[in-house]
Amino acid sequence: MESMLFPCVNACRSCFLLDGLWKMQFDPEGTGEQENWQNGLPDSFSIPVPASFSDLFTDARIRDYCGDFWYERSFYLDNDSSRDVILRFGSITHRAVIYINGTEAGRHEGGFTPVVLNITPLVRFDARNRISVRVNNKLNETSLPCGAVKVLPDGRKLAAPYFDFFNYSGIQRSVYLLRIPKESIIDYDTRISLTDDRAEIQYSIKTSGTHECIAEIFDRKGSLVAESAGREGTLVIENPHLWKVYDGYLYTLVIRIVDGGHDIDKYPARLGIRTIEVRDGKILLNNEEIYLKGYGKHEDFEVIGRTFSYPVAKRDFELMKWSNANCFRTSHYPYAEEWYQMADEEGILIIDEVPAVGMMRSLMNFADAGKGSEESYFFNAPTVDQLQENHKTALREMITRDKNHPSVIAFSIFNEPETTYPSALAYFRPLFSLARELDVQNRPLTGALLMSSRPDTDLTYELCDFVSLNRYYGWYVAGGPELMSAEDMFRREMDGWKRVLQGKPLIFTEFGADTSAYEHKLPSVMWSQEYQNEYYEMNFRVMDSYDFIKGELVWNFADFQTTEGVMRVNGNKKGIFTRNRQPKDAAFLLKKRWENK
Repeated sequence: MESMLFPCVNACRSCFLLDGLWKMQFDPEGTGEQENWQNGLPDSFSIPVPASFSDLFTDARIRDYCGDFWYERSFYLDNDSSRDVILRFGSITHRAVIYINGTEAGRHEGGFTPVVLNITPLVRFDARNRISVRVNNKLNETSLPCGAVKVLPDGRKLAAPYFDFFNYSGIQRSVYLLRIPKESIIDYDTRISLTDDRAEIQYSIKTSGTHECIAEIFDRKGSLVAESAGREGTLVIENPHLWKVYDGYLYTLVIRIVDGGHDIDKYPARLGIRTIEVRDGKILLNNEEIYLKGYGKHEDFEVIGRTFSYPVAKRDFELMKWSNANCFRTSHYPYAEEWYQMADEEGILIIDEVPAVGMMRSLMNFADAGKGSEESYFFNAPTVDQLQENHKTALREMITRDKNHPSVIAFSIFNEPETTYPSALAYFRPLFSLARELDVQNRPLTGALLMSSRPDTDLTYELCDFVSLNRYYGWYVAGGPELMSAEDMFRREMDGWKRVLQGKPLIFTEFGADTSAYEHKLPSVMWSQEYQNEYYEMNFRVMDSYDFIKGELVWNFADFQTTEGVMRVNGNKKGIFTRNRQPKDAAFLLKKRWENK
């Protein structure tokens, strides 16, 4: 695997952004490769990259397109052959084959982590070069997320997701052309320990060569505060400025490969000095207890779909701070890297989630999960071995990419799978082991449990450092006039968790009610803003009654697009904010609650 380090520019490295208008062509019959489309698209049109293509057109057949589709663009390369040429896609959803000048350069399964290729042997120097990408967005029971494909009477294919968000796809994140030294920095790890007035940063550096390495830390003013020679070592900072919520103080860690007084390669990275652990039933940030309060989110906005936008992200962070939130979960996939960079600066905590969603054989997964449906024995299927391999790859790539962000305080290994029979436990146990092996910071691990995963039925919660529950008492279960019954049912389940947790903390990663921003009703009814407030007030009464509950992430931050269905009015409307980021009444309830929580 090539280095996943985010692109930078300095005396040793350069990068060129390849975003802009590319060529695109749909390939519904899957014949493009046989017809040599990798050597030029025969009937293309212009498309912005990065972009989710579905919401850019007025034709429903394009919005719902499922199958192969191609991208193409060219770039000029100068005659400097002394450095390697790296092509880096932030993501390609869900799988891709990449060609350079008609020759396959590599392929990738998984739509939410970088695709990085060393294309040096395939490029032409002092000439123009062609990039061709064959993408496929089909869902199946080995893909993450999981789903299926329907074939309509006219032969068109339609994605049938086992999850409740739209299957946006394409080249949805930025594309870079990098020039890096032949001997280069591939990766690094940091692990921090704190004493009263001192921080020790253990580091290790991975390179592609054998020359000496140097690590230096600079403070925000640019002053050198620590340095060490060697591929492994310890950097010591006296009286460090710790990274905290809303105080995202970042040092700069500069890693260099040196040959005498000459830098062979140089990579600057942001470093937040903080620790995170679960101990004695508490979640501790810098050895102080913290209560998680915030949101499950989606990368979702009008027109751009799942494409990263700095203005949208800035608005989201401002709304999170306005509502006194301190945390969000990247439901249900790793987000664009810029989200983590901004969270590092803002001092916002992240639970980072691998795209293991839809692991229940249902096209109405969200409703079944809320009600606690019967199991389909998803993990007994013959596809499970390949699914697990893809899951391991996605987990490995997520942790490799995100492990050095101070904002990332936990990794979530799944969202709402079936977890109540032995095959499920056998499936997930090696994934938790792999995550613990990969993350030298030993962040807490968790996974979001669906309604049928109860204290007397779930087999996987013991794998988690803190238990995460998705619960919809008062919405999918005993909603409307039965809200009092919902509260009783909720309390009975919490009594059950109290008996089995044995000091392990529990948080809520989803709870919410669909609400129209325009619907008011007295007395309240479901879908009205009044009911959303009553729903949350009931949930908070329950949560405040149990001292082992250490966090509440409501579902969802903002309304978002889903597949069409009778339970969805142009998307999921559980947002505290509308899709264009305006508050519903519940936003003011949360702001007041979280002010002193």
